[in-house]
Amino acid sequence: MGNSINLMLHIYNSLTRTKEKFTSIEPKIVKMYVCGMTVYDFCHLGHARVMVFFDVVKRWLENIGYAVTYVRNITDIDDKIINRASEQQRFHGDLTEEFIGAMREDASLLGVLSPDFEPRATDHVDDMQQIIQILINNKMAYHVPGGDVYFSVKKFQKYGQLSGKTLNDLRLGNRVKVDDSKVDPFDFVLWKKSKAGEPFWESPWGHGRPGWHIECSAMSKRLLGESFDIHGGGEDLQFPHHENEIAQSECANGVKFVNYWMHNGFVRVDNEKMSKSSGNFFTIRDLLIKYDPEVLRYFILRAHYRSPLNYSDEHLKDAKAALARLYQAVKIVTEKTEADWTCFYGRKFRSAMNDDFNTPEAIAVLFELATEVNRQNSHIMANQLKALAGTIGLLERNPLDFFQSRAIPGKLTVSEVEERISSRNLARKNKDFDLADQIREALLDKGIELEDTAKGTIWKRR
Repeated sequence: MGNSINLMLHIYNSLTRTKEKFTSIEPKIVKMYVCGMTVYDFCHLGHARVMVFFDVVKRWLENIGYAVTYVRNITDIDDKIINRASEQQRFHGDLTEEFIGAMREDASLLGVLSPDFEPRATDHVDDMQQIIQILINNKMAYHVPGGDVYFSVKKFQKYGQLSGKTLNDLRLGNRVKVDDSKVDPFDFVLWKKSKAGEPFWESPWGHGRPGWHIECSAMSKRLLGESFDIHGGGEDLQFPHHENEIAQSECANGVKFVNYWMHNGFVRVDNEKMSKSSGNFFTIRDLLIKYDPEVLRYFILRAHYRSPLNYSDEHLKDAKAALARLYQAVKIVTEKTEADWTCFYGRKFRSAMNDDFNTPEAIAVLFELATEVNRQNSHIMANQLKALAGTIGLLERNPLDFFQSRAIPGKLTVSEVEERISSRNLARKNKDFDLADQIREALLDKGIELEDTAKGTIWKRR
């Protein structure tokens, strides 16, 4: 590992739509914020891509000499959470705690290191209210009689700089639901008046809760300052979420919000966009029933982060075979060593990673090196292969552990759980209570707890 900053790192900046030489605000220090998960369900393959890729970004930045502060937030209050908790007749905080725990389990299995800070929205409501009040005082936001507070989009002349969408284009190309309380249909909510039975916080504008966009502006400011180096997230967040973050942050703070914006591409399944409505939706836990977690990590990194990630069983099987080839080559490793960046393969690997974190090219270098290991039976090259791969979180296990590993045992997919619940419901309808009890006990053995409610049977993983 080098001890000095490598000045050749280039990052594709979504804000300028160009690949730029990276220069941090403070020498040898990088501050990075990534939009995390809304915790009302299990994480899916799209979440896995965000977690794995930005884990690699942090690892690589540290590898080339930066001290990195990495913040990945948790959205633990919003409409989806409130609705899911209501459906399951649960306290919203209990629901979010369950899925925060599940998210962390999934991330750990994928080899994702914990971020330096993992702030929850509900812990920063005061910070959000302070920003909202500044925006009201600056005439960039307004409070309506109903209790909501909105940001006045047309007053921010740079609105659309990240997404390339102008307000005129939006007005011509989109139908927006009319809300009589807004001055302009494209104004977005900063504070929402709470409905009866919903969780709420006290505020100068009445009982309510923060809008989604304001939380990231508040948490990033609290932990990283008014300006920081890198802001990341999925491509789907570029508009309106990240666009709105820029608007409210720069209007409140009076300085540039973020220098480099990074967005990873969409996940597709058999060349179609992954979605629940299409029936091609996979949680991380669904996939780990069939595949080793490192296979999934390798599959994600084999595609460039800005390209679509196309899932199929064939692609995962191919990823498993490819990763096995690399593990076969490092079976002769004799000791743990640091990467040699002066050799041909070290320079080539570093060049790929410094070119906008080009993991496909970096992985291609690993296979070139594996070929040489097999040809020469070289322990030195095998050590180098393992060291290089380790910088992106691959080949860090004992090869024997990989070859003997299986998919996560004993876990059922969501569809399998629901099938068993349907069978149990039918047994109860037929008054076959012995069978119903057997199904309940079998699910409990698999870590699935059932609860019968007035609205039906609900379940959770222990």
